Amino acid sequence: MNDRQKASQVPAAPVEGESGSRRSIPSIHALVESLEAMGWLRRVSRAVIVEAAREAVQRFRESAAAVRSLDARLVEERLLHEIAVQLEREERLPLARAINATGILLHTGLGRAPLAEAAVDALADVAGGYAPVELDLETGGRGKRRHIVERLLMRLTGCEAAVVVNNNAAALLLVLATLARGRRVIVSRGELIEIGGSFRLPEGIESGGAVLREVGTTNKTRLGDYERAIDETAGALLKAHASNYRIEGFTAAVDIAELAELGRSRGLPVIHDIGSGVLNAEQAALLPAGEPDARSSIEAGADIVLFSGDKLLGGPQCGLIIGRRDLIDAIDANPLMRALRVDKQTLAALAATLQIHQDLGRVQRELPVWRALSASLDHLRSRAGVLVEQLGVVDGIAEVHVVPSTAYLGGGSVPAQAIDSIAVQITPEDLSAGEVARRLRNGSNTVIARVHDEALWCDLRTVFDDEDERLVEAIREAIGPEAA
Repeated sequence: MNDRQKASQVPAAPVEGESGSRRSIPSIHALVESLEAMGWLRRVSRAVIVEAAREAVQRFRESAAAVRSLDARLVEERLLHEIAVQLEREERLPLARAINATGILLHTGLGRAPLAEAAVDALADVAGGYAPVELDLETGGRGKRRHIVERLLMRLTGCEAAVVVNNNAAALLLVLATLARGRRVIVSRGELIEIGGSFRLPEGIESGGAVLREVGTTNKTRLGDYERAIDETAGALLKAHASNYRIEGFTAAVDIAELAELGRSRGLPVIHDIGSGVLNAEQAALLPAGEPDARSSIEAGADIVLFSGDKLLGGPQCGLIIGRRDLIDAIDANPLMRALRVDKQTLAALAATLQIHQDLGRVQRELPVWRALSASLDHLRSRAGVLVEQLGVVDGIAEVHVVPSTAYLGGGSVPAQAIDSIAVQITPEDLSAGEVARRLRNGSNTVIARVHDEALWCDLRTVFDDEDERLVEAIREAIGPEAA
């Protein structure tokens, strides 16, 4: 048994029917010496051990157990166990990798799109050293960080220029602050949405220093509504993707080509916020339902197009602004740009992701979100069958089955889009499904799963193939007798 196992396997002591007194509580010094002897000093600092010991003793003094008579040896064992558990938590990184078994591909709570291996390698390469973020290697003079990805975005979308900020909400704020500060931005009422994190489009417009001008009705907006709203105070026309909001039935909306033509005729910039980061119509055709794409919007005449990097683009968190060169130059020169710009790691990961997007085959093979989207039901069912065999022999599991499931794109882009999937359904023997889910969230291998119909569901569309072994181990740890 190694030092790590010895340090974490101090048994918890019972508290009922024991003999002793409050004086049986060992001193902080004695507890710290015992923990150091177990090898904890090689894993965490002495200050952390002392703090954990003090907190454990204080909790024990305030507990009902301290009032009852307790045996000194058992008190010490109980305290050492609690301290070891606390030190195990302290030793973990505050943010570590988790297994997503929810079936939501772009899960905002889990960081949305996982990066491709090439993007992770590119990020790690620049993070561990220096990188020419704002250095022109040809001249040796000052360069612009936007040029790192601008050429790729021009090639992929047909835009004249591009710039990158830290998220799509920041992109909207910066564009409006540059092009429409103090002027009216004309938007359809049906597009005045609220997305994740309570970000509301009207408030975003106001934060950019512009004035909202609503046109049309919730379900119907026509070109004439925009035309009648244009006066000397107008600064821009904005079309926003409705995201996870849908109106069906008696509806009408103005497409981006019509709006762009109106903007040209009146000398107003047309801004299209497409949200999810689909780059072209070829990619959009692979999705369960149509999504606006960047190239089509540029070709339709939009002056500025905004989208996220960490949704269907499959890259790091960022907001991309593409469009006319004169407008992009003005946006890049805005003093707010310095506050909203991205760092070298984001640019490196984004550049690697955009390189993958030059080949649709690579997109489906290498970008985790697109690979998950294209996984066949037969493949998921085959994996699920292996997992059921492995979990069927675990003590504490009453039943485990392969079941059909429904996954979702999620991420505030197209969460209502359902995708057929396969899940492993687990019914615990003695524990509730909710308790098992809690233990999985807090285990050494963090797993986020669904609870449905008093059973635990692990949807395999969002579990990577190489995570299956870790998933089984995590469930065994959470549900087995030793977990109690």
